[in-house]
Amino acid sequence: MKFPRVFKLKEIAEIINSRYVGEDDFSVLGMNEIHVVNPGDIVFVDHPKYYDKALNSAATIILINKEVDCPEGKALLISDDPFRDFNKLTDTFKPFVKSESTLSDSASVGENTIIQPNCFVGHNVFIGKNCTIHSNVSIYDDTIIGDNVTIHSGTVLGANAFYYKKRSEGYDRLKSSGRVVIEDNVDIGASCTIDRGVTADTTIGVGSKLDNQIQIGHDTVIGKNCLIASHTGVAGCVIIEDDVTIWGQVGITSGITIGAKTVISAKAGVSKSLEGGKHYFGIPAEDFRTKYKEIASIKKIPEILEKLKNLK
Repeated sequence: MKFPRVFKLKEIAEIINSRYVGEDDFSVLGMNEIHVVNPGDIVFVDHPKYYDKALNSAATIILINKEVDCPEGKALLISDDPFRDFNKLTDTFKPFVKSESTLSDSASVGENTIIQPNCFVGHNVFIGKNCTIHSNVSIYDDTIIGDNVTIHSGTVLGANAFYYKKRSEGYDRLKSSGRVVIEDNVDIGASCTIDRGVTADTTIGVGSKLDNQIQIGHDTVIGKNCLIASHTGVAGCVIIEDDVTIWGQVGITSGITIGAKTVISAKAGVSKSLEGGKHYFGIPAEDFRTKYKEIASIKKIPEILEKLKNLK
């Protein structure tokens, strides 16, 4: 998320009431999660395990819960609770604004686009030309939809990221200020849910087709011309490259990459990045050749046990 203007480090520190290391007028341009940060961004870190990753990332302002050596050219914001203060910055720069109508005055709808009854279209939504939005679709604030997109009934675009911190009193939610971006010529089936990015975009690429009842997690990027069948669940921060086919009831863990032209068979469980151009199945998902060898070996176990028994 980029701020509406360039802020000074001192100004940001005053918002969250924190100490800081750096020049008062050190430039702050925005805030982002670590996988999408750029120079000028704030990134937060609250566990020593991830200090080095945050300090050496592209972010130039690190919101951290311990004063450490500050890398050259960067600044620190010292907070007793970076998670809380990251949320405070979200509330400051991207606060929730309630809607007064089912189609916001700030929404833009393109020529020849049809929006069926009982839809909700939030603030600052952009919908392109020649789209069909069927009844009971909810399109949350800031969503971007390209041209020639079809979205079927019951789908929700832009719900919060599933991102929580465990506290003694329960779970604390990291607030979402990102967007959902649906590019041109995408079809989305009934009752799909596509979560907004925490600070960046969840993206469905040009020409991709989603079946019914699919969940796409925050900050996931799906490439061009992908096919995803029903009951598939994709966690956050996944990259699915172009021309990938995913059959039904596949589960994909967070933060991995699925290479271009991959095919994943039904009911697979994907727990690691997959090389493109191959066919995978099983739990955990492996390429067909490896999995069939494994299955063949397992089938031989009774025979091997019987031979061992006869040796006694």
